[in-house]
Amino acid sequence: MESAVTGSHRSPESILPPQVARLIDMALDEDLGRGDVTSEAIFLAHETGRAVMLAKTELVLSGLDVAMAVFARVDAATRCQRLQSDGARLKKGTEVLVVEGSIRALLAAERTALNFVQRLSGIATLTQRYTELVAGTSAQIVDTRKTAPGFRFLDKRAVRHGGARNHRADLGSGVLIKDNHVAAAGGVGPAITRARAYAPHSVRIECEVTELAQIPEALAAGVDILLLDNMSPATVISALQLLPAKGDPRRPLIEVSGGVNLSTVRAYAEAGADLISVGALTHSVTAADLSLEIILPG
Repeated sequence: MESAVTGSHRSPESILPPQVARLIDMALDEDLGRGDVTSEAIFLAHETGRAVMLAKTELVLSGLDVAMAVFARVDAATRCQRLQSDGARLKKGTEVLVVEGSIRALLAAERTALNFVQRLSGIATLTQRYTELVAGTSAQIVDTRKTAPGFRFLDKRAVRHGGARNHRADLGSGVLIKDNHVAAAGGVGPAITRARAYAPHSVRIECEVTELAQIPEALAAGVDILLLDNMSPATVISALQLLPAKGDPRRPLIEVSGGVNLSTVRAYAEAGADLISVGALTHSVTAADLSLEIILPG
């Protein structure tokens, strides 16, 4: 594979974070580590061609720049013409990208480029479905850290392309006290108190509770965000009745998690949740359907 950067020209790969460039290299090594015996047997090195990437169903696009970087990484001479933008909602049959260059290179990069854009567009498409279902409420959809290993940056960016917000990027992004922290610390109150003593003043303290009885203890310890875990919408309504009135500075933000799916998300939003975290956005997404088709000269 040749370098994707030549002279002063900046390819898509050159403006992606280093972890994405490494991910592209690993993905290409999986597929091209021993070459492409089929294409090399059929086509000569100097033969060129043109291909178009198509949306095979309705989808929200994400990862097009990554796909372009894949083509450039295989052969820096490949030319890509972007026809759509990430975050765009596309109809079936929409042309997304035109690629020109060595036929060997186009076919060698095809699967890897599609793997990226299909996964990421699948995340963006599912995310938009969730955001549409809570439209008109004050709730906001957020993601989780349940991302594919190595894909954290891209998965979370795809969530934004779908219209939702990101939760923590990593364990260093904020304080989130989970059930195991609570158990090890001896309760909700001690865990929050310890976190408050250590964390910078600019960091909000979020704590997960699994029972209504834990809420008064969390409030007394000065929690900033309450994560109501695996509670039904009816229980969420009961939990909110234990909080200070809206507008009271002591009232924490309310996040709900667990048991959230396309059938239940609206009920959680209407129950009064501020944030609804959905692990399914990234941990069990179905890839969107796109293809790359060689265009024959006419």
